[in-house]
Amino acid sequence: MTANKIVVGVSGGVDSSVAALLLRDAGLDVIGLFMQNWADDGSGECRAEDDRRDAVAVCGALGIPIRFRDFSNEYWDGVFQHFLAEYAAGRTPNPDVLCNREIKFKHFLDAARELGAAAIATGHYARVDAQDGRFRLLRAVDRSKDQSYFLHQLGQAQLAFTRFPLGELHKHHIRQIASAHGLRTADKKDSTGICFIGERDFRSFLAQYLPAREGEMRTPDGTRIGTHPGVFYFTLGQREGLHIGGVRGRPQAPWFVVAKDVANNFLYVDQGHDSPWLQSQMLRSEAAHWVAGNPPTTRFACTAQTRYRQTDEACTVAVQDDGTLVVQFERPQRAVTPGQSLVLYDGDVCLGGAVIATTDAPVPGTHP
Repeated sequence: MTANKIVVGVSGGVDSSVAALLLRDAGLDVIGLFMQNWADDGSGECRAEDDRRDAVAVCGALGIPIRFRDFSNEYWDGVFQHFLAEYAAGRTPNPDVLCNREIKFKHFLDAARELGAAAIATGHYARVDAQDGRFRLLRAVDRSKDQSYFLHQLGQAQLAFTRFPLGELHKHHIRQIASAHGLRTADKKDSTGICFIGERDFRSFLAQYLPAREGEMRTPDGTRIGTHPGVFYFTLGQREGLHIGGVRGRPQAPWFVVAKDVANNFLYVDQGHDSPWLQSQMLRSEAAHWVAGNPPTTRFACTAQTRYRQTDEACTVAVQDDGTLVVQFERPQRAVTPGQSLVLYDGDVCLGGAVIATTDAPVPGTHP
């Protein structure tokens, strides 16, 4: 291991390009590593080869070597199979969280060690510091781009080995730096969504692995108003793709998914963005992960996000004996979704998080 050697995950995007540039200019011995996480399925929708060419060109322009690793098998086993199982169970998973834990900060980290690196770096918008002998995961200075939500499963071992060069910078500054150095990724559009889906219709992609099973679409009182192609194609709060026409006795207003009954294949819908059927003030989670290794205490106040880019919401957290959480919010929350991540914060410090298991949102057949 060489103390000055650092391996940067180069994705072919502007963020990782500038991360590599900044580390090179800081005098470090930088190696780029391009990860292939999805085997080409022949659809032409996953742009991995284009990204690979851009990563090679950027590393060439920066005068740093580039290495390649194929983690597609690890991605299938550690991320995608879980993704499918969660959808089949009627939940909505977050593959980006699992990808960071299982691929970028596990297999990628191991590959960097094999190359003799003392640290890894990525183009994530987040920060790491140390206080009282413990590493802390902090929000990025550019809160509009902060990605600590997706990194909350990292622990002390990963953070000790990780650098986030972009954590103190704003996105517009990143593009200015890339442009000033003539990097071909300077104006490249940010990637969105999940690579293995790409620009395809999400429902069509999922249908390749979870065949459609038509069922009834109902209002919370049990009135049948149509059919759906499969409950696992929908998530709580969703408006798009319901294809509900005029319903007798109902106003001409948008409909939203408010509940799913996987066992009976019922999809429940209601009108109104803030339908009472979407409101909850308490949730229970699966066992939590703590960045510091343990929770602050067994009961504490903090803020939380139940989805990415959500405004911080004040809450009280009670840690149960089995490591699960009971979280009480100060005000009702909309469309808190089982399978998604609850991430906890103390100011800019990410404490950790957990997968949402259940909420106290009303159940169809009861009163909201």
